[in-house]
Amino acid sequence: MSSKYNPYEEVLEVLDRAAKMLGLEENDYVQLKYPEREMKVSIPVEMDDGSIKVFEGYRVQHSSVRGPYKGGIRYHQNVDMDEVKALAAWMSFKCAVVDIPYGGGKGGVTVDATKLSIKELERLTRKYASLLYPIVGPEIDIPAPDVNTNAQVMGWFMDTYSTLRGHLSPGVVTGKPIPIGGSLGRGEATGRGVMLMTREICKKLHLPLKGAKVAVQGAGNVGGTAAKLLYREGCKVVALSDVSGGIYLEEGLNVEEIMDFLTAQRGRLLKDYDAPGLTRISNEELLLQDVDILIPAALENQITEEIAPRIKAKIIVEGANGPTTVGGDKILEDNGIVVVPDILANSGGVTVSYFEWVQNLQSFRWEEEEINERLENIMTKAFDEVWSAAEKTATTLRMGAYMVAVDRIVTASKMRGIS
Repeated sequence: MSSKYNPYEEVLEVLDRAAKMLGLEENDYVQLKYPEREMKVSIPVEMDDGSIKVFEGYRVQHSSVRGPYKGGIRYHQNVDMDEVKALAAWMSFKCAVVDIPYGGGKGGVTVDATKLSIKELERLTRKYASLLYPIVGPEIDIPAPDVNTNAQVMGWFMDTYSTLRGHLSPGVVTGKPIPIGGSLGRGEATGRGVMLMTREICKKLHLPLKGAKVAVQGAGNVGGTAAKLLYREGCKVVALSDVSGGIYLEEGLNVEEIMDFLTAQRGRLLKDYDAPGLTRISNEELLLQDVDILIPAALENQITEEIAPRIKAKIIVEGANGPTTVGGDKILEDNGIVVVPDILANSGGVTVSYFEWVQNLQSFRWEEEEINERLENIMTKAFDEVWSAAEKTATTLRMGAYMVAVDRIVTASKMRGIS
């Protein structure tokens, strides 16, 4: 086993397996092994004390075969080029599996965003946006929020791009605040998609959703929303965690109360929350709980070869990108644990981002009910296609999803005549 986890090498390994199962020659898909563009920038930022700090930023554009590059921007201290390359590739496959006309891209800045003031965060974002200006745009590359970025960050990015462009360009990013072109339903979209995919896999496996025991790693936009929506569906969410650790309650957590507590004030974490009967657990302990459904919705590289043999959940629904390593995935398969893969399970965000982009380009707005209905239709259709592909070839849902995605990208490439 490699001493250092490299997410891009993992992407390539899964890609090769899917292509082989499709009967493809390497010439058919070799371009997918290489991002079309990799950009690294230095971002000088004036801090509140007057000092200047320089942060490293990235933008990787993986594939534009099926449309403009699409993918989030994350602010995290562990961001590096290999991670951003992997995330960009996953976006290409994610957009293809739900069949929306985008390619894949991703961006990131190596920074601990929790240590920045609001003004420092704004200055960082605006400088980063200005450095990316030549390679982004509504018809080129459309960023969105990701880890430690949000609607406000997208608002700053859009404003900077618009100022440089000389006119308002809301379509340059998605996940913006509603008053400046954001879409209704976008904030909850990724978590809602995780809930929908949990519902669909439970139907297939004849596991009642109501009363199902659930553990969710991650209490942010994805994990917190998924936990809240599953709680409303009648699931018993017994464990929840964030960067500060986790909490466990056998009879089920009051997820509505917890999410209200966390969102009431910037910087609040689960370590600050308390209720009668709570047990404090680590993020690793959360993954090992005896539950029906486990939702890793934090960062990649969580379910490793060391963790996978101890997983007790019957079903894993991947809310995060790349939470399961290739080695861990093989162990889960051998142990009969069903995994709904990230490129399907967390595609709700990019799907509603697509809706937002369409609304921006055509200057109109759908109501939230219609957004949610369209999201459900697209994701349930994608789930059925992935299930059928996996069933036909007697393989996992992950390989089924990659087969669907790779086939669509390769077919589009051949039709365009791209060699």
